[in-house]
Amino acid sequence: MQAKKRYLIVLSAGACLALLFCLGGVRLPAAGRRSRHDRSRRSDQPWPHYSDPLHRFQPWDREDTEEFNLHTSPRQKKEANTSAYRGRRCRMDSCFDFSACHRNGFKVYVYPPQKGEKISESYQNILSSIEGSRFYTADPGQACLFVLSLDTLDRDQLSPQYVHNLKTKVQNLPLWNDGRNHLIFNLYSGTWPDYTEDLGFDIGQAMLAKASISADNFRPNFDVSIPLFSKEHPRTGGERGFLKYNSIPPFRKYMLVFKGKRYLTGIGSDTRNALYHVHNAEDVVLLTTCKHGKDWQKHKDARCDKDNAEYDKYDYKEMLHNSTFCLVPRGRRLGSFRFLEALQAACVPVVLSNGWELPFSEIIDWNRATVIGDERLLLQIPTTVRSIHPDKILSLRQQTQFLWEAYFSSVEKIVLTTLEIIQDRVLEHGSRSSLMWNSHPGGLFALPQYSAYQGDFPFYYATLGIKPYPKFTAVIHAVSPLVSQSQPILKLLVAVARSQYCAQILVLWNCDKPLPAKQRWPATSVPVIVIEGENKVMSSRFVPYETIVTDAVLSLDEDTVLSTTEVDFAFTVWQSFPERIVGYPARSHFWDSNKERWGYTSKWTNDYSMVLTGAAFFHRYYHHLYTNYLPTTLKSMVDQLANCEDILMNFLVSAVTKLPPIKVTQKKQYKETMMGQSSRASRWADPDHFAQRQTCMNKFASWFGGMPLIHSQMRLDPVLFKDQVSILRKKYRDIERL
Repeated sequence: MQAKKRYLIVLSAGACLALLFCLGGVRLPAAGRRSRHDRSRRSDQPWPHYSDPLHRFQPWDREDTEEFNLHTSPRQKKEANTSAYRGRRCRMDSCFDFSACHRNGFKVYVYPPQKGEKISESYQNILSSIEGSRFYTADPGQACLFVLSLDTLDRDQLSPQYVHNLKTKVQNLPLWNDGRNHLIFNLYSGTWPDYTEDLGFDIGQAMLAKASISADNFRPNFDVSIPLFSKEHPRTGGERGFLKYNSIPPFRKYMLVFKGKRYLTGIGSDTRNALYHVHNAEDVVLLTTCKHGKDWQKHKDARCDKDNAEYDKYDYKEMLHNSTFCLVPRGRRLGSFRFLEALQAACVPVVLSNGWELPFSEIIDWNRATVIGDERLLLQIPTTVRSIHPDKILSLRQQTQFLWEAYFSSVEKIVLTTLEIIQDRVLEHGSRSSLMWNSHPGGLFALPQYSAYQGDFPFYYATLGIKPYPKFTAVIHAVSPLVSQSQPILKLLVAVARSQYCAQILVLWNCDKPLPAKQRWPATSVPVIVIEGENKVMSSRFVPYETIVTDAVLSLDEDTVLSTTEVDFAFTVWQSFPERIVGYPARSHFWDSNKERWGYTSKWTNDYSMVLTGAAFFHRYYHHLYTNYLPTTLKSMVDQLANCEDILMNFLVSAVTKLPPIKVTQKKQYKETMMGQSSRASRWADPDHFAQRQTCMNKFASWFGGMPLIHSQMRLDPVLFKDQVSILRKKYRDIERL
């Protein structure tokens, strides 16, 4: 018996040795003559020695060469061949040319449309958004980034929007350069039955701005994941979020809802087919229907009729607006229209799409606005969302509204966010922080060219616990020649200079006459700097002059009549609201239903939506935003009319803050005084003046995609203002004596 065991052991060992020898696992010496000296030398050098230097990163267009096949492992070859597109390993430092960007700034060129090529409405909206932005250039020699005019949005071969022969058309573009510094937009890729992420043409070294992109194919800090949006998505503006007020506790009629298609076969069917296990028809309502497609009845299962009947009982919008959480399961592709719909409705998205790279993941902290689940743990979702604390739910809902309005409410915002992300990569030293992207007003309004430090922006003072600089710079806009020492501009200059908060006075000389001699200006305790306006146009009053070093700017017309006390009080109010316009003369807007357009009124009422910049405080950052954010078309209109610059500034600030300006105590004779001044009398008396302002209102509203102005009935007065107490007890007592 023992002999038999020994025999079996020897036989097994011999078989194993033979097998290892055949597979190359054991290497016998080529000759048994290897000396002891050779063995000892080998033990002294345990690590292999490579005499060849490291090879350069392999270009993507050489992966079919003999050298590539010789030095690449089978696994690497398989990954390269199964990749959804070439250039899988592209990054900004290997596939992007920074030289043009550093030379000319971040400019984007859109190829001219090719004759006979059809362009979908959605892609035309993308191109129009780029062409209307401050990034656009018509000169390809100035461009840092290139965007195709060929429609690449829908690459599903079964779609009527599919563009054929795109590979050849792209390769024939004179500036293509293997896709280097190109950006390709795509919403749909692949087709039945696999719906892969293949675009059907070689993108080379181009960046992708793609919806429904998987984390496996997403190239970090190179591609941009964008949301899937419908063809009805507005080009500009867009509706505001549906969270009208914060209910405490933040619960709605339903806890969790979903209503959508159920796929009986193919990719994306597993999760939606299992939703009926969680549906309870009470606070968890998850509805699916098989009734879609031409031949759905051929594939319907035993649950289809019951599901369809239940599906028809509920109104989708009613569910959406009355649920705390909205399920966002994957469809045929990873992304879904439900994602943006839930964001807008302040219904916290519960994402069930394993492997989906969420939109703008590079900048947005989605943990603050969504619940990210696992498709494999569907049955745990109800328990998970019920366990979330009400305070957290309220925070999630508020963040959905911010993200929707900041980045997703229009095609324009989606496109601009994409471009701003790429610009941050190009100008890495001046990129925005996570706080800027994930808190109000968002990255689109926090331009890194102004500053990379949050404390330089008025929106972050409260968050950072800092206060603005306690002095202001007065900017007086002068358009009339200095002919008399009794002119209002000189009286105004003296009154402002007496303010304890005034650091300096800047006189912007926009008059056709030469600059007055230095001795013509009154002597003051603060510096008075006189400069000529750029091109002597209206927009020059909002240029970010380097001379302005304080956070606060007091913008004044030359004929404004204000006392030192009024200036002091307005500045103390502004210090509490540094992100808003704070001032005296107020105006309002209204909707004229007969003419179906916006109207402008200067009537003195208890309601206002604008504070004119003829006598107002605001943060100097708005000079930078006015000059660098607004399009040339609007500023040119203002300059041609020599009018409406104050309206445009109010539009801008309200669009940024989502808040109205603040009106402070004003003497009643202000309007009559303004009307009596010679330098501006023609403008106030001119009947075309108000007609022009009506036109401006509607032009500005069109560009902003809606009306950003907000009505207010608040006026801030000094403590004890008009109270029946001794005047000596009042800090700003002179205001009541005016």
